[in-house]
Amino acid sequence: MPNPRLATRYAKSVLDLAVETGQLETVYKDMLWLQAVCKSNRDFVVMLKSPVIPGDKKIKILDAVSGNILSKLTTSFNALLIKKNRESNLPEIATAFIAQYKEHKNIHTVKITTASPLSDSVKDAIVKQVKKTRGIDNIELVEKIDKDIIGGFVLQVGDKLIDASIAYNLKTIAKEFENNDFIYKIR
Repeated sequence: MPNPRLATRYAKSVLDLAVETGQLETVYKDMLWLQAVCKSNRDFVVMLKSPVIPGDKKIKILDAVSGNILSKLTTSFNALLIKKNRESNLPEIATAFIAQYKEHKNIHTVKITTASPLSDSVKDAIVKQVKKTRGIDNIELVEKIDKDIIGGFVLQVGDKLIDASIAYNLKTIAKEFENNDFIYKIR
């Protein structure tokens, strides 16, 4: 069961320890890797959540999967999670850590959805315009392709959403036709 409060607390602890020891960038890369593994491998997440597999086996499996990729700090943290029976929250903790890292570094995520891939010059222009209008210095652009929007784009910056897609415009026009005042309605 998801536990965002627990994930936030553990992520904050690791973030503080990583800052204190000067290993923030290393631990961030480790958490990105762990998040990617958790998202791409359902069996790994099931193994973490399994009450049947003992903790020492989970540590060995985690070490075998990660090899020498993870830093000593992240490996120790994972062992602590397993010792405290909190390993089932590892995917959620990794996600919370990444969010806290971005907040710590003042990195803002800008999501753009288009019907086809954007060129680098268009991406640069979007980033430049968002920096100019919102006064944001650090931007991470996340691009998503969705053929259902037909054309145009959907841009999300924080809690602001700009929907300039053809699909949205077509829906708007369809609503206007439903409420056509020029057609006399008979009871």
